[in-house]
Amino acid sequence: MDQKGIFAHLIKQLMKLPSVGQKTAQRHAFALLKMSHKEAREIGQAIFDIKEKLIFCSRCRNISENELCTICSNPQRDRSKVVVVEEPSTVFAIEKSGEYRGLYHVLLGLISPLDGITPDDLYLKELMDRLANQEIKEVIVATSPNLDGEATALYLSKKIRPLGIKVSRIAMGIPVGIDLEFADEVSLIKSIEGRREL
Repeated sequence: MDQKGIFAHLIKQLMKLPSVGQKTAQRHAFALLKMSHKEAREIGQAIFDIKEKLIFCSRCRNISENELCTICSNPQRDRSKVVVVEEPSTVFAIEKSGEYRGLYHVLLGLISPLDGITPDDLYLKELMDRLANQEIKEVIVATSPNLDGEATALYLSKKIRPLGIKVSRIAMGIPVGIDLEFADEVSLIKSIEGRREL
């Protein structure tokens, strides 16, 4: 088969997705080839839509179709607690458990001195503004249990504690070094329930 043709180009594009190697990309490409034109167009349109129509929530930086995400705009949520995460994918993982009813704040990254990422590169100022202007009583830091995640948690504790707001860290009930987006829902919710104060 021509490795420079349309089919090879599709495989090359699919390999840009996380955890998709050559064989998996080929399998997906053949599956797409077997689909009807309508199904293939729906997949293409869905990919196009997430780039054109999704934005970050102006309050918490979770992904959203409107200025405020469905969590921030829900009056039934517990507004006294905020879970701070590094990426929107962690919000999805925690929400799947259906147990946590508070709010979130997405940093869109972690402090990483080795990679030159400082607190100014994250959405920390927006978090501090929320803490100053809203009735938040507890911040639960749910960053990944790795070097950058721990450094970010420590930084947050030092910045938030003087405000008189309780700062806690999720319990280490999940393997060290794992990205939270890959943890199962039960482990995630147990980690939140067993959080410790920083």
